[in-house]
Amino acid sequence: MITQKCKKELTQHILPFWDKLRDDVYGGFYGQMDNDLIVDKEGCKGVILCSRILWSYASAYITLKDTDPDIAASALDNARHAYVFLRDRCVDREYGGVYWTVTYDGQPLDTMKHTYCQAFAIYALSTYFEASGDNEALQLAKALYDTVEERCTDEIAYREAFDRKWDLIENDALSENGLMADKTMNTVLHLIEAYTVLFKVSADERVADRLRFLLSITEDKIFDKDNDKLLVFFDRELNVIGDIHSYGHDIEAQWLIDRACDVLGDEELRKKWAGYDLRIAEDIYRIAYDPVTGSLNNERDGDKISTKRVWWVQAETVVGFVNAYQHSGDKKFLDAADKVMDWILTYQCDHRDGSEWWAEVDMQGTPIPDVTMVNEWKCHYHNSRMCMEIIARGID
Repeated sequence: MITQKCKKELTQHILPFWDKLRDDVYGGFYGQMDNDLIVDKEGCKGVILCSRILWSYASAYITLKDTDPDIAASALDNARHAYVFLRDRCVDREYGGVYWTVTYDGQPLDTMKHTYCQAFAIYALSTYFEASGDNEALQLAKALYDTVEERCTDEIAYREAFDRKWDLIENDALSENGLMADKTMNTVLHLIEAYTVLFKVSADERVADRLRFLLSITEDKIFDKDNDKLLVFFDRELNVIGDIHSYGHDIEAQWLIDRACDVLGDEELRKKWAGYDLRIAEDIYRIAYDPVTGSLNNERDGDKISTKRVWWVQAETVVGFVNAYQHSGDKKFLDAADKVMDWILTYQCDHRDGSEWWAEVDMQGTPIPDVTMVNEWKCHYHNSRMCMEIIARGID
């Protein structure tokens, strides 16, 4: 069954791969590996990557501590190792916030401050506090939250890209498809994700208020209720630009927003979003899920459909469809989740010894070599989270 598949994938494939990337010389984890599985020990370390690794190991400890204590203990040790590097090397102690990238030995490299990157650091630090009880990590998460609220907000929502001293710059990092967006659904989504966990562990009502604000932005500006999808790119005033539909973000958002409503404990909000989220899942099942291959298309840009199979999109599809099944009772979602899991194990997983998941494959499951095995964006956040979510939900 799907839970057993996820448990095996997490403990026997994903975690062992990342364990070997621990950098015991300069700290943290190696940030670059090509598709020939050659590690660049002097490659840069992205701070998003560092945060995601910290989150993954802290969450693995929380998930496995009662059933697999030895694996959990190793995960907590790796989480501590990742935390020390993030705390000591990735935080700008002069101007606040975390950098975009650092060198292999932890020196500032790209000193851009991005709201998306701050969100992942908050997410990771909050989860590490939940796993370890280390109050220093919680205090750092709160400090980053204060920085985001002070530096990144305007009268409408959240600005995104800044230089080291927090002067606004163009948002190249999160703009795609030939567009230059001032604001993005992606950043709002991951602020929701980060603030959900920060509120869970801190019970800070300021965080709850801002989480409700982010959900209101999503409802009023980002969720296209006529078409049951999330809009992607926006100008400063949150007017949509481009005609993009990101299938992976939609299926990810519907369960992350459910989680936010659950943590807030707001029954009215939960009921409203449960309806929206099921509509999103139904739409993705109808237009993006391919029942022949048992996998999800990537996105639509205008009238062009991207059919490549991206590692994080497939992982989020499993969680999203399981979430939709649990809310609706419609077995088609559970069947689809199981088929996507089989696709992942057959094609998305790299079956060479000592490897992990291919970043991208085509519809036939042939690897696309454009994205490397490990880089500033590619780590085990999405795929380990998929496994842990399914384990925690206990649907078998």
